[in-house]
Amino acid sequence: MRVIFMGTPDFSVPALRAIAAEHEVVAVYSQPPRAAGRGQKPRPSAIQRAAEELGLRVMHPERLKSPEDQADFAAFQANIAVVVAYGLILPQVILDAPKLGCLNIHASLLPRWRGAAPIHRAILSGDAETGVAIMQMEAGLDTGPVLAEARVAIGAEETTADLHDRLSDLGAALIGDVLGRLASGERWQAVAQAEAGVTYAAKIDKAEAAIDWSRSAQEVDRQIRGLSPFPGAWTLIAGERVKLLRSRLAEGSDAVLGAPGTVLDGFTIACGSGAVEILQAQREGKKPMGVAEILRGLDLPERLG
Repeated sequence: MRVIFMGTPDFSVPALRAIAAEHEVVAVYSQPPRAAGRGQKPRPSAIQRAAEELGLRVMHPERLKSPEDQADFAAFQANIAVVVAYGLILPQVILDAPKLGCLNIHASLLPRWRGAAPIHRAILSGDAETGVAIMQMEAGLDTGPVLAEARVAIGAEETTADLHDRLSDLGAALIGDVLGRLASGERWQAVAQAEAGVTYAAKIDKAEAAIDWSRSAQEVDRQIRGLSPFPGAWTLIAGERVKLLRSRLAEGSDAVLGAPGTVLDGFTIACGSGAVEILQAQREGKKPMGVAEILRGLDLPERLG
């Protein structure tokens, strides 16, 4: 198969490597290098770095809307394009250019969590399971028919970072299977998404990160895990914004264990009902630390928030 790969962040890298091992990747499309770090020097994306390691040609047009960019895309004469967190909406002329169209690896079980932040939203909403879907792309936002999907349970202490890595590997394996079958001449009948159960995974807003200890322990625990590592749920401790990155429900999670924000034991905090035990936190300007380490240099007040 002649494949055009389109992706940008770390999530996309396992899929690129899996495809490049079995097929001819004729071009890799990624977002242009962005200014980053203290020096604000242009930094290539994770996909660009991986593609260059593999000796693959990298393209990074700004919008894919110019006739020149569209002609360049068509000139690769790809059998198929695979899109994984690319970051641009593809014009119809791009979707139509490869012989077999464009496939997307989406990190949810469609039609649940269409949109920008499906992994975060699955944890924030307390979903018991999620997965990845291989979707035939069309003009709508994640509305295309699904060729294949794989499901996973969400762990009780799993963070967005943990689930991100599992789904990234799962998507790489699933797209490998799909492309292998298509290359052998198999034609799959894509299944239209159900009209019921559609939800949208809105982009995470930093305003969602402030912890309200009057909420239930279940809600606070999901907020901490769902926003870890970015943007990081936070609380004020002695005027310092401390990010809470890992947590679990404490015993008695349905009972009122103290006024919201009360420090019960170690780094266990009472919520509106129940309590949350903090397992990892990060002080301003420092690396993430386990509880024992962080409490050696941080005196907790009797009550937070």
